[in-house]
Amino acid sequence: MTMRDDVELVVHQQIAEILPSVPISGDLHLKELGADSVDRVEILLGVLDRLGLRAPLSDFRDVPNVNALVDVLTERVS
Repeated sequence: MTMRDDVELVVHQQIAEILPSVPISGDLHLKELGADSVDRVEILLGVLDRLGLRAPLSDFRDVPNVNALVDVLTERVS
């Protein structure tokens, strides 16, 4: 597995924890998956915690979809 695969797994697990029974598509924004603002914060904080990262949530405001979120997080982990 690559680092990106590891990060993607963490992101998908966190989304599934907050939004159970929602099929996760990488080309959709968290809003489009049904996440409200509180859900999105919980997802991001959970992912950051699991990856051992610290970053302001505002850094992720313009991330267009789940795949882009995985890419941004992978860059920060590497």
